[in-house]
Amino acid sequence: MRIAVKVVPRSSRDTVLGWKGDVLRVAVTAVPERGRANAAVVALISEALGVARTQVTIAVGHSSSRKLVQIDGLDEADVLGRLGHP
Repeated sequence: MRIAVKVVPRSSRDTVLGWKGDVLRVAVTAVPERGRANAAVVALISEALGVARTQVTIAVGHSSSRKLVQIDGLDEADVLGRLGHP
C-alpha cells in the first residue's frame, strides 16, 4: 500500500499531524539533509503503524517535502485505521 505524505522538517517534535484530504501530514525534528528527514519519516510512520522500519520505505520524493511512502505487510484498511484516516 502507498500513501501520500507531506513532511514538515525542523519541527519542535516528531509527530503525525493528521490527514488533509488524502495526504498524511507529519512533522519531524530532523533537517532535510543527507536523508535525515527521510529516515525520521520512516521511523515515525513505522512506529505509528506498529510495524518494523524495514516495512516502510520512501518510494517517491526523496528530495521533496511531498513523498509517496510504501508500506508492506498491511492492507489499506489497516493502514488507514491505524493512522486515523477519517
